[in-house]
Amino acid sequence: MKPTTRGTLAAVLTCVAAAAGAAVATPAAAVGTVPVPVPLNGLENSLGMELPEVGGEVPLPTPGSPEGPRYAEGRLIPERAVPQLPVSAGLPGAGVRAPLPELLGSGFQHLGLDAPATDLRTLGPGLALDAPLTPPNPDNFGLPEPKLPQAGVLTPVLQAVPVANLGLGQGL
Repeated sequence: MKPTTRGTLAAVLTCVAAAAGAAVATPAAAVGTVPVPVPLNGLENSLGMELPEVGGEVPLPTPGSPEGPRYAEGRLIPERAVPQLPVSAGLPGAGVRAPLPELLGSGFQHLGLDAPATDLRTLGPGLALDAPLTPPNPDNFGLPEPKLPQAGVLTPVLQAVPVANLGLGQGL
């Protein structure tokens, strides 16, 4: 086998191994939220009563890669001169379980509220500009013609679908 063939084969195998390693490592490294428990055990013992169990989830924001400028026909400056930066994170979650005394009986029921962390997709504001000149015009000996300049702000985007569950049940 020639050295160039061996080198090409080694490069291809290295790329395949790197891609397979990245595919395996991504789910382990992608932690979406961090649990935050609220310890109330000491207060429960000092007051001598049952207190609610409270916990939460804090999302970790992960910046994405911005979409590059797009060149359009008839413009000197590409669209999206300042691109929008995408950031994906989440809305914080909460979980609360509070004891409720039964009206007829000695046991406790609980009132539970679950609001899990939900995905949040954002795009930062961007900027679109156009120069006060047209592209070179062949009818005008290749010289550009003046025109009104254009500027625009690309609005930020927020997308989320929050969910919450409220319920009653036995025990705490």
